[in-house]
Amino acid sequence: MPSGKAGYVIVKSPSPAFMIGLWNDDRYIKYYERFGYYLTGDYGYKDEEGYLYILGRSDDVIKIAGHRLGVGEIEETAHIPEVAEVAAVSVPDEIKGSSIVIFAVPKEGVTDYEMIKKNIKEKVQKELGKIVDIKEIVIVNKIPHTRTGKIMRRVLRALINNENLGDISTLEDESSIEEVKKALEEIKKL
Repeated sequence: MPSGKAGYVIVKSPSPAFMIGLWNDDRYIKYYERFGYYLTGDYGYKDEEGYLYILGRSDDVIKIAGHRLGVGEIEETAHIPEVAEVAAVSVPDEIKGSSIVIFAVPKEGVTDYEMIKKNIKEKVQKELGKIVDIKEIVIVNKIPHTRTGKIMRRVLRALINNENLGDISTLEDESSIEEVKKALEEIKKL
């Protein structure tokens, strides 16, 4: 796959650390024997220097009007030069089943938030199609992460839907939750 192009992460050579099976279930070894590689279940890309970047789980999908879109694919597409980080989550939609809310962290010095929103929406719809219904683009200074750096999408969904946040003991920075709450309140005022 060309560098910079996102796709499914596979591993061609077996490693002692890879699971070859489960108790009474040998699907992993059968898959390797059939195709000659391990499907990791991750979505990512390699850069020009050969470094691998994991964008997310390939099975983490949002279904919009019968179309299945990977969260990593949406986030990669929504990443424009003016933002440092993006996170995409699904929210219920009466007609299409789901729509998308994108959280974007602008790069330092970028203050034209309307331009960011416009550019993200245009890029996503150009590359993924008009079917991608972006309900809202929320500009924040921080996105909730675990201590290992994973985006806490379930927390973002809970904040959008005014639900219980659940266990947040792995949260890296509690101020990120307040940041998202504040941004969502501003949107509701409009």
